[in-house]
Amino acid sequence: MKGKKILAAAIAAGMFMTNFTFMEAAMAQTKKAVKITQTAGRTQLGEFAPDFARYNDDILFGEVWSKNDVLSLHDRSIVTVSALVASGMTDSSLKYHLQSAKKNGVTREEMAEVITQLGFYAGWPKAWAAFNLAKEVYNEPVTQNTETKGNNHMDLETIKETSLFPVGGENVNYAQYFDGKSYLHMVSLDQVVIGNVTFEPGCRNHWHIHHADKGGGQMLLVTAGRGWYQEWGKPAQELKVGDVVHIPAGVKHWHGAAKDSAFQHIAIEVPGENTSNEWCEPVEEKEYNRLP
Repeated sequence: MKGKKILAAAIAAGMFMTNFTFMEAAMAQTKKAVKITQTAGRTQLGEFAPDFARYNDDILFGEVWSKNDVLSLHDRSIVTVSALVASGMTDSSLKYHLQSAKKNGVTREEMAEVITQLGFYAGWPKAWAAFNLAKEVYNEPVTQNTETKGNNHMDLETIKETSLFPVGGENVNYAQYFDGKSYLHMVSLDQVVIGNVTFEPGCRNHWHIHHADKGGGQMLLVTAGRGWYQEWGKPAQELKVGDVVHIPAGVKHWHGAAKDSAFQHIAIEVPGENTSNEWCEPVEEKEYNRLP
């Protein structure tokens, strides 16, 4: 993928970071499977039906659901909910998979569309029954951007569970330069200095500048959620998974999460001479709140 090629090229070029202060970056979106661990089968049926419990935990979830590099968890959730609704299932199994769908990034708008279409193919009464459970699961008062789908709307826990690199601890050393809570994990401190930065919904850093006498700047590779990047005097640019941002030295800018989604990126600071960071004023809350 585009981001992956850029990261590989940067490493091959032997980028060396000097005068490193704060790493914010995003790694290219990669198709890497996330291993699913399930214990419900053994917990509920381990003694009564041990073979069925093993098939459920080790085969269905341990193998089938774990092939999410082929079919994403988001899409598998939609397939599973559709199959259960079509078969008339409205018990705890459907509720569990509705909860999993929400956790895997299926938005309320997407789920409403899925069940509505199922009403025409599987039967109107089945759709009505499914909506009762879906409303219960998606009952939190959240304002969502209807154009934001799947991986573009994620909560912090989902990012923590699916992140290619560790999320790391709370970014307390630079909290004074952020509005909201962020997390930092240093991926590499040798040759290429790379950090994995995760933002809670609504979190963004202050305006800042990467200075350098020669070279310098930063690259952001978006890996999860939805966020924003803005250069001084220019409109804000929406960031989604797979986007790459090239930030030249000397350009005043900020970046962070959207209001309704956690956000993650890996940052690579481009090597240069006499590099330094200058932190400036916070992003005006009124201007930030105008962003969708």
